[in-house]
Amino acid sequence: MSAHLSGASKRVRLSHRAPWVCQNCQRSFASSTRWQIERTAEEKKAEERTTHFGFDTVAESLKASKVASVFSSVASSYDTMNDLMSLGIHRLWKDHFVRGLNPGIRPSSASSGQGQRILDIAGGTGDIALRMLEHATRVNRDTTAHVTVSDINPEMLAEGRKRLSQTPYAAAGRIDFLEANAEDLSAIPDASIDLYTVAFGIRNFTHKDIALKEAYRVLKPGGVFACLEFAPNLGNPLFNAVYKRWSFSAIPLIGQLVASDRDSYQYLVESIERFPKQSDFAGMIQEAGFVVPGARGEGLEGGWEDLSLGIAAIHKGVKPVK
Repeated sequence: MSAHLSGASKRVRLSHRAPWVCQNCQRSFASSTRWQIERTAEEKKAEERTTHFGFDTVAESLKASKVASVFSSVASSYDTMNDLMSLGIHRLWKDHFVRGLNPGIRPSSASSGQGQRILDIAGGTGDIALRMLEHATRVNRDTTAHVTVSDINPEMLAEGRKRLSQTPYAAAGRIDFLEANAEDLSAIPDASIDLYTVAFGIRNFTHKDIALKEAYRVLKPGGVFACLEFAPNLGNPLFNAVYKRWSFSAIPLIGQLVASDRDSYQYLVESIERFPKQSDFAGMIQEAGFVVPGARGEGLEGGWEDLSLGIAAIHKGVKPVK
């Protein structure tokens, strides 16, 4: 009897051995798992689009924060920056830009009794907004025109508030501020704006085509998109060579001496080089749905206005009236 129990005990102990595992299957599964992980990482890397930040290539998701860092750095010396980059002529360009738009004329809103609604994108320090309101009031005797200054950078908007808070326009409620990305103006209703302006800002946008489509969306039929921006090349090769030498040699150095910030000024110079040439940008405006005034032929010649031999240019687009 005891011998029988002993044999049974041995059989029971044998039944508790670890289950058999196919080593080849285990290796195959581990290899497959590693391949899937590596493939997922490669797909993510491939899906991460890149764009330019000056002459550097960065992930699209990082550009906005990098640009924000630049403008946070130069916010308090923004006008000085433009003085350096344009040899001081930017003030004359802005005056000419505003006169050409003649704010205060309200053909699309006259019947509604509302003043002209102007959206100044990348308006930061408020210099364009102030010019708009002064022109509307003094030249056209229009005390109802209203400007919304929009900028993605809170430091730039703070400079604008500081500049404009003591003006009669702020007291009259004719100006307000909006912190927003020009590529997503969801706070602004469709077809609610008469005039959309952007001066020396659009070259810093990550997706210029998306910003143009947003401009088209918020403008009323007959509304005007107007852009003042540096151009990458001057028409005269000799002047172009001199200007490029000044831009790349002197401006970053002066930025270092004046603002202790060489890198930001270096980026701003490089960002001009990466901006589309005039005909290409006019084409982008047209592709967004706008009619480009004065444009002729496939190259859209005449669809922009060069300033100071082409250092800067004014671009316009009109939203069609359907």
